[in-house]
Amino acid sequence: MRKTIYKSIFALTFILVGIGCDSDFLEKSPTNVINVDDVGFSGDLNPAIFDATLTGIYTMTFTTGTGGDGGHDDFGQKGYDIFTDFLSSDLALSVSTYGWYSTFTQYLNTVDYTNGDNYMPWRYYYRIIRSANLVIKAAGGNDAVLATPESKYAMGQAKAMRAYAYFYLTQLFIKEYNPASTVLPIYDSPDIPNQPQSTTEEVYNFIIKDFEDAIALMDGFNRTGKFQMNQNVARGYLSYLYASMGTSAANVKAKKHADDVINSGAHTMMSAADMTGGFNDINTSGWMWGIDLTGDTGLGLVSWWGQMDVYTYSYQWAGDRKAIDQGLFDLIPSYDVRKAQFHNNPASGYHLLGLNKFYHDGKTIGGQRTVTTDYVYMRVTEMYLLSAEMAAKEGNDAGARSRLKQVLSQRFATAADYAYVDALSGQALVDEIYLQTRIEFFAEGKSYLALKRNKATLTRGSNHLSHVGVSIPYNDDRLTYEIPQSEIQNNPFINN
Repeated sequence: MRKTIYKSIFALTFILVGIGCDSDFLEKSPTNVINVDDVGFSGDLNPAIFDATLTGIYTMTFTTGTGGDGGHDDFGQKGYDIFTDFLSSDLALSVSTYGWYSTFTQYLNTVDYTNGDNYMPWRYYYRIIRSANLVIKAAGGNDAVLATPESKYAMGQAKAMRAYAYFYLTQLFIKEYNPASTVLPIYDSPDIPNQPQSTTEEVYNFIIKDFEDAIALMDGFNRTGKFQMNQNVARGYLSYLYASMGTSAANVKAKKHADDVINSGAHTMMSAADMTGGFNDINTSGWMWGIDLTGDTGLGLVSWWGQMDVYTYSYQWAGDRKAIDQGLFDLIPSYDVRKAQFHNNPASGYHLLGLNKFYHDGKTIGGQRTVTTDYVYMRVTEMYLLSAEMAAKEGNDAGARSRLKQVLSQRFATAADYAYVDALSGQALVDEIYLQTRIEFFAEGKSYLALKRNKATLTRGSNHLSHVGVSIPYNDDRLTYEIPQSEIQNNPFINN
């Protein structure tokens, strides 16, 4: 993304980030922050108005305090990636000095609907939804017939962002796909009153339509930077959504969309060298969606890097240590380049931290004060492993093995090291793909999604501070968020 974009757009961020600061954050937007009719009229004449408003939505994905908590764990999408990695237990809180995430990793917060940890993702994702609804209304509404490519691209991005937010709400607040269950209310306009809980089937259908519309509308869209949604990112999330349903028909569709992303040729899988290259540069070809952070964005301690990187002025350096689960680390063979991502020294306070996966290039302990290392939200390798998983679940062992080996060829030293894959089939093949997914995407916010769609049971390793050795199934109450107290109080149609 151009470094100058944030200089020209950051002043507009308040338009969307400032929305919803009242206790009832799903109420109609205050009229002093944005005039939908003006934006729509101006958008027809000047597409930059739509671009500016959309950039404000994208800015919310990394802005601090957007979950309404204001704590040092409230900083947009990457904050929820940390929460879900802890829920999967692939991320272990191994040392707790300052207390961040301590009660969460004890599974105390997700079952308490009065707790702020339940409130944060609900508020954040519904803020994204309402902000996207502003753009959609300004462009003419959900079913508008759009005359210009610019208006189509704006509508496509807004629908993709609305669908992205609803996707994560389904994963966090619904145990598993049950068409008849009722949890989430649907808001398709910024000015409709509180809504009752829709069925899960209705929510999924709404998300599917949004993503399908977005893919069609963004045909021909050449984004100015990876901070923007495009067709491939929308396809990637639609693939995830179908995969979470767990039906044969959905698996086939999930594989198709993952393959479409791969076959587009827009991204190259991260290489073996990239695996220990720091995960800090938006220009990495394998990154599909992410944020180019600069000094202008103003992030420091309260950020993903401020929680996860010892080479940043961070809690990771100072005493809230987040490591790979010991049991998962032990399953990584020595000839796998990803083994080298972790500091393996039991005598060190940094034992099993991902020191060589995520780091600021300066590599000075506690050195990065103003965060300029970038955020990654989606990588193309996700699509390879998702395609493999769906193929294996549908009995296409050959297709699954082929996709899996494409990944392992970039992770293992020689072809002989992954030749074992040729002997795998059925559930053993599914299990191997799940394992490789956990290893590949450690601390990237993907393990929780994989845990739920594989209906797996987690067992905590020896380096956790709580529940060591305890096995917890994917549908345990402790692994799904409760609807927050504030929403129950403000929406008379909501039942917890």
